[in-house]
Amino acid sequence: MSRLSVSVRTLRPALSGLMAVTLLSACASNDRPEADLAASQVTTIGVNSYLWRATLDSLSFMPLTQTDSNGGVILTDWYVNPQNPSERMKLNVSILDQDLRADALRVAASRQVRSGNAWVDAPVQAATTQKLEQIILTKARDLRRGAITN
Repeated sequence: MSRLSVSVRTLRPALSGLMAVTLLSACASNDRPEADLAASQVTTIGVNSYLWRATLDSLSFMPLTQTDSNGGVILTDWYVNPQNPSERMKLNVSILDQDLRADALRVAASRQVRSGNAWVDAPVQAATTQKLEQIILTKARDLRRGAITN
Protein backbone atom coordinates (compact mmCIF):
# COMPACT_ATOMS: atom_id res chain seq x y z
CA MET A 1 0.00 0.00 0.00
CA SER A 2 1.38 3.38 -0.92
CA ARG A 3 2.20 6.01 1.64
CA LEU A 4 -0.28 8.42 0.01
CA SER A 5 -3.25 6.06 0.37
CA VAL A 6 -2.42 5.44 4.03
CA SER A 7 -2.18 9.14 4.82
CA VAL A 8 -5.46 9.93 3.02
CA ARG A 9 -7.19 7.10 4.88
CA THR A 10 -5.94 8.35 8.24
CA LEU A 11 -6.73 12.00 7.48
CA ARG A 12 -10.28 11.44 6.19
CA PRO A 13 -11.95 11.28 9.67
CA ALA A 14 -10.04 14.36 10.81
CA LEU A 15 -11.02 16.29 7.69
CA SER A 16 -14.66 15.26 8.08
CA GLY A 17 -14.65 16.47 11.67
CA LEU A 18 -13.01 19.75 10.70
CA MET A 19 -15.61 20.31 7.98
CA ALA A 20 -18.45 19.65 10.43
CA VAL A 21 -17.02 22.11 12.98
CA THR A 22 -16.55 24.73 10.28
CA LEU A 23 -20.12 24.32 9.03
CA LEU A 24 -21.56 24.45 12.55
CA SER A 25 -19.58 27.56 13.45
CA ALA A 26 -20.83 29.25 10.27
CA CYS A 27 -24.41 28.39 11.26
CA ALA A 28 -23.94 29.94 14.69
CA SER A 29 -23.22 33.37 13.26
CA ASN A 30 -26.16 35.76 13.67
CA ASP A 31 -24.72 38.62 11.65
CA ARG A 32 -25.94 37.40 8.24
CA PRO A 33 -28.75 39.33 6.58
CA GLU A 34 -32.09 37.52 6.26
CA ALA A 35 -31.92 37.53 2.47
CA ASP A 36 -28.83 35.30 2.63
CA LEU A 37 -30.88 32.58 4.27
CA ALA A 38 -33.09 32.28 1.21
CA ALA A 39 -30.73 33.37 -1.52
CA SER A 40 -31.73 32.69 -5.09
CA GLN A 41 -28.64 30.52 -5.48
CA VAL A 42 -28.84 27.48 -3.21
CA THR A 43 -26.19 24.86 -3.87
CA THR A 44 -26.40 22.20 -1.16
CA ILE A 45 -27.34 19.94 -4.07
CA GLY A 46 -26.11 20.41 -7.63
CA VAL A 47 -28.99 22.68 -8.62
CA ASN A 48 -31.24 25.32 -7.08
CA SER A 49 -32.99 23.59 -4.19
CA TYR A 50 -36.18 25.67 -4.51
CA LEU A 51 -36.59 24.62 -8.15
CA TRP A 52 -35.75 21.01 -7.27
CA ARG A 53 -38.28 20.82 -4.42
CA ALA A 54 -40.96 22.64 -6.41
CA THR A 55 -40.49 20.25 -9.34
CA LEU A 56 -40.75 17.17 -7.14
CA ASP A 57 -43.85 18.60 -5.42
CA SER A 58 -45.49 19.53 -8.72
CA LEU A 59 -44.87 16.10 -10.25
CA SER A 60 -45.67 14.07 -7.14
CA PHE A 61 -48.74 12.53 -8.80
CA MET A 62 -46.60 10.99 -11.58
CA PRO A 63 -44.38 7.92 -11.23
CA LEU A 64 -40.70 8.90 -11.31
CA THR A 65 -38.18 6.78 -13.19
CA GLN A 66 -35.02 8.81 -12.58
CA THR A 67 -33.95 11.72 -10.41
CA ASP A 68 -30.50 13.29 -10.31
CA SER A 69 -30.20 16.29 -7.99
CA ASN A 70 -26.60 16.97 -9.03
CA GLY A 71 -27.43 17.04 -12.73
CA GLY A 72 -30.88 18.55 -12.20
CA VAL A 73 -32.81 15.90 -14.15
CA ILE A 74 -36.20 14.40 -13.29
CA LEU A 75 -37.74 11.81 -15.61
CA THR A 76 -41.23 10.45 -15.16
CA ASP A 77 -42.77 7.27 -16.41
CA TRP A 78 -45.97 7.31 -18.44
CA TYR A 79 -48.90 8.77 -16.53
CA VAL A 80 -52.49 8.02 -17.51
CA ASN A 81 -55.06 10.45 -16.18
CA PRO A 82 -57.93 8.34 -14.78
CA GLN A 83 -60.40 10.81 -16.28
CA ASN A 84 -58.89 10.38 -19.76
CA PRO A 85 -57.57 6.79 -20.02
CA SER A 86 -56.98 7.02 -23.78
CA GLU A 87 -54.09 9.49 -23.33
CA ARG A 88 -50.80 9.34 -21.44
CA MET A 89 -47.92 11.74 -20.76
CA LYS A 90 -44.25 11.42 -19.86
CA LEU A 91 -42.09 14.34 -18.69
CA ASN A 92 -38.41 15.21 -18.71
CA VAL A 93 -37.59 18.18 -16.46
CA SER A 94 -34.14 19.77 -16.49
CA ILE A 95 -32.95 22.35 -14.01
CA LEU A 96 -30.20 24.18 -15.87
CA ASP A 97 -28.79 26.62 -13.33
CA GLN A 98 -28.11 27.09 -9.64
CA ASP A 99 -30.04 30.37 -9.62
CA LEU A 100 -33.79 30.66 -9.23
CA ARG A 101 -34.52 32.10 -12.67
CA ALA A 102 -37.20 31.47 -15.27
CA ASP A 103 -34.67 30.28 -17.85
CA ALA A 104 -33.17 27.79 -15.38
CA LEU A 105 -35.99 25.32 -15.98
CA ARG A 106 -36.92 23.29 -19.05
CA VAL A 107 -39.86 20.89 -19.31
CA ALA A 108 -40.14 18.49 -22.23
CA ALA A 109 -43.23 16.34 -22.61
CA SER A 110 -44.13 13.27 -24.63
CA ARG A 111 -47.74 12.38 -25.29
CA GLN A 112 -49.39 9.27 -26.66
CA VAL A 113 -52.98 8.42 -27.46
CA ARG A 114 -54.53 4.98 -27.65
CA SER A 115 -55.35 3.77 -31.13
CA GLY A 116 -56.99 0.37 -30.87
CA ASN A 117 -54.65 -1.71 -28.70
CA ALA A 118 -51.53 0.39 -29.32
CA TRP A 119 -50.20 3.70 -28.07
CA VAL A 120 -49.39 6.19 -30.84
CA ASP A 121 -47.21 9.30 -30.47
CA ALA A 122 -49.19 12.54 -30.53
CA PRO A 123 -48.10 16.19 -30.50
CA VAL A 124 -47.86 18.12 -27.26
CA GLN A 125 -49.12 21.69 -27.27
CA ALA A 126 -46.42 24.21 -26.37
CA ALA A 127 -48.83 25.76 -23.88
CA THR A 128 -48.79 22.50 -21.89
CA THR A 129 -45.05 22.63 -21.13
CA GLN A 130 -45.17 26.39 -20.59
CA LYS A 131 -47.96 25.96 -18.03
CA LEU A 132 -45.97 23.26 -16.20
CA GLU A 133 -42.92 25.52 -16.11
CA GLN A 134 -45.06 28.37 -14.70
CA ILE A 135 -46.49 26.10 -12.00
CA ILE A 136 -43.02 24.93 -10.93
CA LEU A 137 -41.53 28.43 -10.97
CA THR A 138 -44.43 29.85 -8.95
CA LYS A 139 -44.08 27.09 -6.38
CA ALA A 140 -40.29 27.65 -6.18
CA ARG A 141 -40.78 31.38 -5.62
CA ASP A 142 -43.36 30.62 -2.90
CA LEU A 143 -40.87 28.26 -1.20
CA ARG A 144 -38.22 30.99 -1.31
CA ARG A 145 -40.61 33.61 0.06
CA GLY A 146 -41.56 31.21 2.85
CA ALA A 147 -37.91 30.72 3.74
CA ILE A 148 -37.36 34.48 3.98
CA THR A 149 -40.36 35.09 6.26
CA ASN A 150 -39.68 32.14 8.56
